[in-house]
Amino acid sequence: MDFGRVLRARRMVRRYDGRAVDEDVLTAVLAAALRAPSAGNSQGRDLLVLRRAADRDLFWELTTRERGAGSAAGAAAGAVDDGWLAGMRTAPVLVVLLADPGAYAARYARPDKPGPDRDAATWQVPWPDVDTGMSGLLLLLAAVDAGLGACLFGVPSAAHEAVRAAFGVPADRRVVAVVGLGHPAPDERSRPSRRHRRTLADTAHDGRFGAPWGG
Repeated sequence: MDFGRVLRARRMVRRYDGRAVDEDVLTAVLAAALRAPSAGNSQGRDLLVLRRAADRDLFWELTTRERGAGSAAGAAAGAVDDGWLAGMRTAPVLVVLLADPGAYAARYARPDKPGPDRDAATWQVPWPDVDTGMSGLLLLLAAVDAGLGACLFGVPSAAHEAVRAAFGVPADRRVVAVVGLGHPAPDERSRPSRRHRRTLADTAHDGRFGAPWGG
C-alpha cells in the first residue's frame, strides 16, 4: 500500500474478528516500531507483546478493576465504556509500549553529548515518552500496511505498577501506552467524532504564531 493510502486508511479499530495474527506478519509490524527516531539514538523503548489468552486476560483484569466503580455518574460512564472494553478484548495481540528513561540518561552523559542538556533529569520535554509514542505510531501505520487494524490506548495510572509487577517489567521502565492489533471485525466502524478535525488553516502557523497557513 502506498504511504498516502496508509495515512488515509489509518483509524482506531476497536473490535476484531478473533483470528490470530500470523507470526511473520506480527514480527514485521513489531520491527517497524524500531524504525522510530530517538533522541541521541538512545533507543530507550521496549515492546511487551501479549498474545496468549491468559496474558491478555490478566492485563485486562489489572487495568479495568476500577472501571465504572463509585458514583452513579461513574457507573453510567462504565456502562458506556463496557462496549469499548468488550470490543478491545477481542484484540488477539496487545503491545505494551515501555519507555526506558535510564537509556537516555546514560546516552547523554557520554562525552560525545556536550551541552546544557546533558542531564536528562532537567529536560523540559520527556523525550523517552515522545520517542516511545513515535514507535506506537509506526505500529499503527505498519498494521494498516499489513492489512490489520490497530488501536492505541492508555493504561490507568493506578494500574501501572501492577502491570509492571505482573509481567516482570523492571521498575525503571515507564508504561506509555498500549496498541491492540488484529483483523478488524467485518462490521467494525470508526466512531464518528463530534469534534471538528483541525485543518492546516487552524493548525499551521506561518512564521509567527497566529499567522494562518496560506493566508
